[in-house]
Amino acid sequence: MKVIQLFKNEAQLIKRAAKNNREAQQKLYERHSPKMLSVCRQYVKDLHDAEEVMLNGFLKGFNHLSDFRNDGSFEGWMRRIMVREAISFLRKQKKIEFATDFSEEVAAFSDPITSGFNAAHIQELIDSLPEGYRMVFVMYTVDGYKHSEIAKMLKISEGTSKSQLFKARKVLQEKLEQENKTGYGTEKI
Repeated sequence: MKVIQLFKNEAQLIKRAAKNNREAQQKLYERHSPKMLSVCRQYVKDLHDAEEVMLNGFLKGFNHLSDFRNDGSFEGWMRRIMVREAISFLRKQKKIEFATDFSEEVAAFSDPITSGFNAAHIQELIDSLPEGYRMVFVMYTVDGYKHSEIAKMLKISEGTSKSQLFKARKVLQEKLEQENKTGYGTEKI
């Protein structure tokens, strides 16, 4: 019962926000900004830049609310806008670089044991990846895009997308294994 009421409220908010009702836009922003900032932060390392990307994403979303067809969730629709906005921001900053050697080493990948690591530390490790690796890794593993979709959005080949993902996973695995050996957060004396 409560879920249906929440959905109706969201649908009504969206309708009002589409008519430039600032109060409705504010409520949608307050409801979705924490998750959208998290999305932007996954792509953009600097928090201030991620906030700028998020604000620009909301502006685009509010300007195009009439395009939202209620086919899926509003959150999912906004998430796609945020991902595209983050990619656009990184392109403008010329921070996207992709390795040009196309190794087809897309063999089975086994994730290392990460039970001793917290989410903030994992995010730091992801942030340390080269921009191209990180972007493809987040798009594939976090946002669930397929390689064909990633290739289209980033204007690269599917092979490059697969290669970047493989290399990102390999770098992360090596870093995690190294930290497991040294005792994560403690120095061997």
